[in-house]
Parts: sequence; C-alpha cells; structure tokens
Amino acid sequence: MANTASAEKRNRQTQKRRARNVQVRTGVKSAVKKVREAVEKGDTAAAREALVAAERALDKAGAKGVLHRNAASRRISRLAKAVAKGGASKPQA
Repeated sequence: MANTASAEKRNRQTQKRRARNVQVRTGVKSAVKKVREAVEKGDTAAAREALVAAERALDKAGAKGVLHRNAASRRISRLAKAVAKGGASKPQA
C-alpha cells in the first residue's frame, strides 16, 4: 500500500503502463500466431500478408520497449525464414 502521494501516483502510472504493455504483447502474439497458422497450412500468400502485419507489430513493440529490440528482430527473422521455407517446419518465434 502506497503511503505517500508520489507513491500513489507511481502506482497509477505503473497500472496504466502495464495495461498498455499487455495489450501490445497480446497483439504481437496474435499476429505471430496468424503467420504460424498460415505457414502450417501452406498458404504462402496469406503467410506473407500476415508476416507484414507481424513485422509491424513486433517493430512497434520493440521501439516502445515492450519487447527488447533484439528480441523483436530475432522473432521477425525467424518468422521470415519460416515463411520463405514454406510449410516444411514450424517457426520458432
């Protein structure tokens, strides 16, 4: 429990940031999942479209600090590799 006004404010700020970060993270997970599903089905056109959306979501999350920039970049790389390879194996991102 916060004892000072500044601690109460800090708590409010943390709650807002957490809600925003959870929302961004959920969006990233959904975008990545769509790419994975398209790759598994072997639908390359849908996989490429989904990859563009996932790249955008991951880049934004990396820029905002929700994910580490290198982690976002690594995930994009793995997804792109999986899409390029086709439905041969499951992506690891």
